Amino acid sequence: MTIRLTVAQALVRFLALLPPAGRAPRRRLIGATWGIFGHGNVAGLGQALLEYADDMPYHQGRNEQAMVHAAVGYARQSNRLATHAVTTSIGPGATNLVTGAALATINHLPVLLLPGDVFAARPADPVLQQLEVPYAADVSVNDTLRPVSKYFDRINRPEQLIPSALAAMRVLTDPVETGAVTLALPQDVQAEAYDWPEEFFAERVWTVRRPGADRTELAAAVTAIRNARRPVIIAGGGVHHSRAEAVLADFAEATRIPVASTQAGKGSLRWDHPQDVGGIGHTGTATADELARTADLVIGVGTRYTDFTTASGTLFENPDVRFLNLNIAPHDGHKLAGLPLVADARSALTELRGALDGHRTADSYVTEYTEDKERWEQRVDACYEADEPDIRPTQPQILGVLDALVDETDVIVNAAGSLPGDLHRMWRARSHDQYHLEYGYSCMGYEIPAAIGVKLAAPERTVWALVGDGTYLMMPTEIVTAVQEGIAIKVLLVQNHGYASIGGLSESVGGERFGTAYRLPSDDGTLTGAPLPVDLAANAASLGMRVLRAKTVRDLRAALAEARAADAPTCVYVETQTADTVSGPPPAQAWWDVPVAATATRSAAVKARELYERHVSTRRRHL
Repeated sequence: MTIRLTVAQALVRFLALLPPAGRAPRRRLIGATWGIFGHGNVAGLGQALLEYADDMPYHQGRNEQAMVHAAVGYARQSNRLATHAVTTSIGPGATNLVTGAALATINHLPVLLLPGDVFAARPADPVLQQLEVPYAADVSVNDTLRPVSKYFDRINRPEQLIPSALAAMRVLTDPVETGAVTLALPQDVQAEAYDWPEEFFAERVWTVRRPGADRTELAAAVTAIRNARRPVIIAGGGVHHSRAEAVLADFAEATRIPVASTQAGKGSLRWDHPQDVGGIGHTGTATADELARTADLVIGVGTRYTDFTTASGTLFENPDVRFLNLNIAPHDGHKLAGLPLVADARSALTELRGALDGHRTADSYVTEYTEDKERWEQRVDACYEADEPDIRPTQPQILGVLDALVDETDVIVNAAGSLPGDLHRMWRARSHDQYHLEYGYSCMGYEIPAAIGVKLAAPERTVWALVGDGTYLMMPTEIVTAVQEGIAIKVLLVQNHGYASIGGLSESVGGERFGTAYRLPSDDGTLTGAPLPVDLAANAASLGMRVLRAKTVRDLRAALAEARAADAPTCVYVETQTADTVSGPPPAQAWWDVPVAATATRSAAVKARELYERHVSTRRRHL
């Protein structure tokens, strides 16, 4: 039996019928479709989404990149067991997907991209928005998505959709290969009718694999742990993807090995768990970084060992340090010349727990990191403390007020600027999914649309988008989407008058904060230092969001509490104490490599180069 449908109708029907990846909760793999329509998709996918409106929810976006961010936020909150599709027109709509696709793929988060494409039959050549490539007539702007997609195909004939759609679902549910999947859809093919076999629309279960450990690798891992005197675990995003938080907690309690976390792995243990020692690396805690410097065994669980985690190769100073890498991806399992334990995090931690049979680290080691953690938390308390409630808050005090308000059901979304460092060092994660930091791509503009995606995945949760002024100006437009659809996200908008994170970095590497501040020019073209007369709170209000302005710490407490209780999209706007008092103590506890000019006439750059050479001389190749 066959069913006659257009290609676009067949695709939407196929996606709408898919059951969830894995087991409970029963949720479709593609939970909804985001779209901005143009001549490349309005008569194809646009008509199909209308045709199947009862089966496939639709969300209207304002920016194509932001739509991908929303889908990614939904996917992460859904533990990669569900995601959204995103459809665009053939020109700038398609190329606007590239940044979002890169973010999804780098973070191993699934998203389905359905950009329109130029005519396959080429009745007119070129058409509006077509990129002409004289040497390759089959190239379109959609080919820019190839390098940032884990799977790419262009559907030039109707029957081609069947194997391509199945391959797309395979990749989206692959725990190693998942990321952005792109099916480019020529606009004439979208509207073409075809007789589809009924079997194409049968429900399918896409199971996410949870492979156990190889016996030989497991035995080597057990030996390495038993022989270690100062082991430390680095929990990465793979812990969350595997839903291994409870197993990790049990393993850490049994062995008493301290657990540090990457940005993606933070929250793997609650902040007050006895073995949790906080973030690690350039934005980590003093406790975790000191343990890393003296560790003789680093057990990476689901981490990619980025430069922030390793302090650009300078953090692990013990000459005898070795690495044990528990990772489902062989590529990551072999990094830093480590012992690979290629397996699902939850499965392998369970196996390790049983094989170690009562092995525990020494009492003296436990006492050492416990006391260090207590001292660190006292430093955090001092940063959070606001003795003068009637003055403007510092950025740490803003986080302190929020920290005192939230509970384990709140979700904190952030991605870029000065906030990620402060959050990684100081935020006290109360649940495994409270801390939502996108730091694989660290994409400015991610926070607001991602918060919408998180809220769609978990409508019962309070979701906060923490946004600096620089990030806000990149992409505030999805506020309109939140307002239109009644998605009650909370935006904490922090005004510190410039690119604060890069400004501080610029100063440290001899760039003297050039081009990082928002200031008015004087008549002679120099900067006066006066902040721009820009009212971001008024801007948010003009987009339809309710805005609460907070001038003091006391105001902030009241405004955040009111926003949290609100059942509509709400923004809290607050200005930090000064343009330069952004993060405050504690400073970075480890180095990060940003090369400094090898020759310069300005003294700031000369001094910065001297410091750079001292740091870079400590880098190691772990072989």
